[in-house]
Amino acid sequence: MTKAFVFPGQGSQAVGMLSDSQPEVGPVFKRASDVLGYDLWELTQNGPEERLNATEFTQPALLTASYALWLVAKNAGFTADFVAGHSLGEYSALVASEVIAFEDAVSLVQTRGQLMQAAVPIGEGGMAAIMGLADDQVAAICEAVTLETDGSVEPANLNAPGQIVISGTKAALEIACAQCLDRGAKRAVPLNVSAPFHSRLMAGAAEQMATAIESVAFSAPRISVVQNVIAETVSDPSVIRTNLVAQMVGAVRWTESIQYLVGSGIETFIECGPGKVLSGLIKRIERQVTTEQISSASAALLASADQ
Repeated sequence: MTKAFVFPGQGSQAVGMLSDSQPEVGPVFKRASDVLGYDLWELTQNGPEERLNATEFTQPALLTASYALWLVAKNAGFTADFVAGHSLGEYSALVASEVIAFEDAVSLVQTRGQLMQAAVPIGEGGMAAIMGLADDQVAAICEAVTLETDGSVEPANLNAPGQIVISGTKAALEIACAQCLDRGAKRAVPLNVSAPFHSRLMAGAAEQMATAIESVAFSAPRISVVQNVIAETVSDPSVIRTNLVAQMVGAVRWTESIQYLVGSGIETFIECGPGKVLSGLIKRIERQVTTEQISSASAALLASADQ
């Protein structure tokens, strides 16, 4: 049975989201803490929640938790034919496939979080989830609103059929949400995020991130990696770099990524990280596949990859 490991992005974090009951967990968090200069395990376990939810802290915390669970699963006998990650989760996928060293990835996502947070003043941009409209309908509304206003709004996360996240300046976002509801959307829900991620408003952050990425060694993947912005596998390290930068301003094409994996023969998706967000999205995209979760250190030991 062919398997893909998928790694969650921002929004899956929670205080106490991981157990240290397995021997892989503590050392991984120690390695991350040494890079970051603060006790990441303490923050992850005890908060405060407001700090953990701040982008520059969330991103290293989720990467580290996901990588620790990957090591537990790997040592328990799990193997993967493909890996993919949702937004931030793509960095976890790249570490799992040995494209980027873990310590380098921790440093990169800390920088990524800081740059994304600083790109737009708090309160001037945001994101919203649109439920019940097709992707092309939402995209057309965003394009029209951008042309008609001084701001901008665009699709950011193409998560599943009928579920898309849009991102942009505050006023344009509010107009787009209202128009989506007028056109038949079931819901238009503002998200509790501090910046308009995956939009053109991240262009300045992307330029700075490109410099950070160029300073890190990249290798060819040991496991095939599907990247968000193109929804297919990439093996050339230089192209992987380019796509990571493009991801800052481009949409996360999650629906297409899952469809690509199913078309490549994947029958089982294993969500490796806190929560079950990706499993729910995958079931909405392709109902016939199997989804499993490794969301705590002990869960990975309940089964082996050969079962």
